[in-house]
Amino acid sequence: MTVAAMLPDIRDLIANPFVLIIFIFQLWMTIDAARRQEWLWMVFNFLFGLSAILYFFMVYRPARVMEQGGTGFEWPGAADRERIRELEEQIHHLDKAHHHAALGEIYLKQEKVDKAMACYENAFQRDPEDLDILAGYGRALMAYKQSAKAVEMLERVHLQDSDHDYGTTTMALGHAYLSLDRMPEAQRVLEKVLQKHSYAQAKVQLAEIYIKSGRAREAAQHLQEVMDDDKHAPSFAKNRDVEWTRKAKQMLRECRIQSDDTAF
Repeated sequence: MTVAAMLPDIRDLIANPFVLIIFIFQLWMTIDAARRQEWLWMVFNFLFGLSAILYFFMVYRPARVMEQGGTGFEWPGAADRERIRELEEQIHHLDKAHHHAALGEIYLKQEKVDKAMACYENAFQRDPEDLDILAGYGRALMAYKQSAKAVEMLERVHLQDSDHDYGTTTMALGHAYLSLDRMPEAQRVLEKVLQKHSYAQAKVQLAEIYIKSGRAREAAQHLQEVMDDDKHAPSFAKNRDVEWTRKAKQMLRECRIQSDDTAF
């Protein structure tokens, strides 16, 4: 059978809504498996529709429940939409600072930076001393590419509570310093974070500073720790840190090259 003779059948398959839905579902599960570095699942999901269905129930659904702190299946974004409606009603009736901040946090998670900024600005106007509001506002400013103002907000939190939100605010401050090329300050606060915590982001960003200052061996140690931690991390942590783990893997090669060069 020639290719020309097969084309009508292929067009019929593509035009079939059921086939199209199955293909989209397979592609969704394949991409998710790649993000979670489930390479064998990724291959089978791409090749077989049944594998994608098994992956959904055996890997994707349990992981999403753990990530969201839920107890069962719900449509993507349903919880956020319901929470947004609740907060909008509370803001309308009560107009409290923490309601604006909570709404801004959701928008920031959804990467709707303009809406997040508006919410945090409203929250800050109503309570400019609350540490949670300052920390969230600082993160929103970073997402809005206003690093200098973000540093101002995050420093205020750091001075009052250096371990605010389990060190994540100080880690955000380190990221803000890095974006402004303020390496000594970034190194100082990231090292402080790692005294109590073992965040992949902090280790990778500190390793970047060490590499730039010629301390490749110390950088490689942090990067190797990221790789080792990832091997034993639960699925939700793997998904959260996937970008930092990939970056650590890439940077390790550079560190080892630098270490080999300095050995001679």
